Amino acid sequence: MGRPPDAHSTLAPAGTTTVPGLIPDLVARLPWPSWALTAVAVAAGVLAVSCLLCVACCCCCQGCRKKPRGQEAVGLGGPQGTTSIHLVQPDVESSESAPGGPRHWGRLLLSLGYDFGSQEIQVGLRQAADLRAGGPGGTADPYARVSLSTGAGHTHETRVHRGTLCPTFHETCCFHVPQRELARTALRVQVLSFRRFSAHEPLAELRLPLGTVDPQHVLEQWYQLGPPGTTEPEPSGELCLSLRYVPGSGRLTVVVLEARGLSPGLADPYVKVQLMLNQRKWKKRKTSARKGTAAPYFNEAFTFLVPFSQVQSVDLVLAVWARGPHFRAEPVGKVLLGARASGQALQHWADMLAHARRPVAQWHRLRPAGEVDGALALKPRLHLPLPGS
Repeated sequence: MGRPPDAHSTLAPAGTTTVPGLIPDLVARLPWPSWALTAVAVAAGVLAVSCLLCVACCCCCQGCRKKPRGQEAVGLGGPQGTTSIHLVQPDVESSESAPGGPRHWGRLLLSLGYDFGSQEIQVGLRQAADLRAGGPGGTADPYARVSLSTGAGHTHETRVHRGTLCPTFHETCCFHVPQRELARTALRVQVLSFRRFSAHEPLAELRLPLGTVDPQHVLEQWYQLGPPGTTEPEPSGELCLSLRYVPGSGRLTVVVLEARGLSPGLADPYVKVQLMLNQRKWKKRKTSARKGTAAPYFNEAFTFLVPFSQVQSVDLVLAVWARGPHFRAEPVGKVLLGARASGQALQHWADMLAHARRPVAQWHRLRPAGEVDGALALKPRLHLPLPGS
């Protein structure tokens, strides 16, 4: 006599095993109300969708980062023909380095004025900006060299500025130019990078015809620099020397090392070393002569006693002498160092004082003897009466 089946039960197919009412039984056993269960289910769904969106965004970002920068900048070679913003507004460095693109050599702030009384053109070097250096690391030690295109007058060199491409000069120089020759004269400003033991690197150059300048007014404006021109070899040659000063003992050591670029027609060159105090000749020495060479090697040292209180009042003059065609000793050129020097010579003197007890060597170009004597404005030696005279 079997038990009749329940009306609410369902028959399972043959060969299968089921657990009747598993999910409804689990839900029924939870002590939470139905609205709470619905809220938990919705929150879980939102969290799952958010996770999927985050994974998709990360995959897209990684794909963009792996894209080469060159393809991103060009963009025109893609199948869809998209154009990148780099082509619309290229940066300065890329446009200058591109083949055939314009190159900027920098700018120079210059003031010009003319004194009708003394017939002198006054050149004020203010500052330079945006210079381009081809050396390692893109750095330079710039200085400016000012001269006239006619070659008349002296050449002015500014102080060397270390490790900058925007030097501030604030230096003034004057050149004697008659008024009738203004239209035929041009001002030449060379900007170079200083090298202590090799040829200086030309950075930029400015050629300004003085005929285009109004001599009635002092003009100060920015000028665009151009590519550096050819640097003429120094006709008088160059001299390499070393300086060392010990403040405690007051010993100034001058080592005359070598010379180069002297005229082949000169014979038996030697160097005179003069120390001057308050524009008067004080002490002097000279090297031995070197025969049969236009690039003599001396390597001779001279020591002078200069108290520290007088080191800013002395001038050091080195003069290269040689026998000319008339077999008579003539000055080939001079180098002036000291507090009244300018350009590289002043920088060498400052480096010597800044690095006490350490020898500092440097090449110097020889200047005409008359130019150095004029800069010194030598006073005659005082002749004191001797006892009994």
